[in-house]
Amino acid sequence: MPYFDPTIETLPRAQLADLQLQKLQTLLSELWDRNTFYTHKFRAAGLHPRDLDTLDDLAKFPFTLKRELVQDQSECHPFGTNLTYPLRHYVRYHQTSGTTGAPLRVLDTEESWDWWGKCWGYVLSGAGLCADDRLFTAFSFGPFIGFWAAVEGARKIGAMMIPGGGRDSIQRLELMRDAGATAICCTPTYALRLLEVARESNFDMRALSVRATVHAGEPGASVPETRARIEAGWRAKCFDHAGASEVGAHSFSCDEQAGIHIIESEFIAEALDRETGKPAAPGEVGELVITNLGRLGFPIIRYRTGDLVCLNTEPCRCGRTFARFEGGVLGRADDMTTVRGVNVYPIAVEKLIVNFDQVIEYRITVERVREMDEMDIEVELTDDADPALPNAIAQSIYHALSFRPNVRVVERGVLPRFELKAKRFFIKK
Repeated sequence: MPYFDPTIETLPRAQLADLQLQKLQTLLSELWDRNTFYTHKFRAAGLHPRDLDTLDDLAKFPFTLKRELVQDQSECHPFGTNLTYPLRHYVRYHQTSGTTGAPLRVLDTEESWDWWGKCWGYVLSGAGLCADDRLFTAFSFGPFIGFWAAVEGARKIGAMMIPGGGRDSIQRLELMRDAGATAICCTPTYALRLLEVARESNFDMRALSVRATVHAGEPGASVPETRARIEAGWRAKCFDHAGASEVGAHSFSCDEQAGIHIIESEFIAEALDRETGKPAAPGEVGELVITNLGRLGFPIIRYRTGDLVCLNTEPCRCGRTFARFEGGVLGRADDMTTVRGVNVYPIAVEKLIVNFDQVIEYRITVERVREMDEMDIEVELTDDADPALPNAIAQSIYHALSFRPNVRVVERGVLPRFELKAKRFFIKK
């Protein structure tokens, strides 16, 4: 069974909680009077690190919101005050993608960057990768964290890292073939895009040696329909991973594909009811609130991610005792909109669309028409697609969500393609 750290990944949960408490107490003590952002925040709440005696005491501490961090950087330009050490100690600069607002700048010390690599060691080992593997990163390096840390993770497990930046899609496929890549890191969207390019260019996917695809940036790799399309096209097993620039790489899927494991030695994850702020009941969906434990230079305490998860603490058949998010990240709480009186999450619609193999690309737009919100879906289809497919898509959504969208076919190449995070859902009010 592939583990990055078998002792830690199979700890009894009571011992895992003890480890989390020890690390959390160390973190709070380290940042007190050094990290201006959190020292002020905790003092304003009347709290001190000595107030944390048990993990349950973490609930006393205030949430951290992204807008607080962004505002802090605006007021104390450019890096803000969530820095535990003097600036000369920081060796890495990244920033969030900006898809949900203004980008947040994130700095890492040498120790924190090593911690990032360790977290990705869990991600890659969970996908069965080891020193015998050659990992291809289909990613052009910029300030967005993307797969920067996957490079460090590959080094941690001794795998060869093959960079795919500075090349178009067909050139990347050719490089994977020529270098004998056995695994690829990319978004789920880009994995499907590479399959499209292979079809258009008559590239034989059977010439590749890829046996595992590792995905991030979108929830698609935990969506059974999307995962099935990736696995069929690549003839490889598909693995999910979740994280964020400001938080870290916090979870990964294992060979069982029964959700994604939280790296609980490095994070404390809470799933909270958005109305009450209390822990969501077992089997219920809540908002992910997360605390990182090993990133002392840029700590995040009780961060409201906006991600919706279902927390499962039962042991996994893979042998890990790390808790799991069933179904991966299920969507974002702030993405919900209303169509004809029905509350709709984008991922619910996308799951239905990807069931149709003849859909190459799509775009969803919700717009108010005569005091009623309507959904329009544009689709690009394969050459052999059934002319009745748009009606079948609309009917599928009607049966599942109780409203009927307008579905129309557009010419091939009209809709945008994505290398990193895809943006396919738009709301016009």
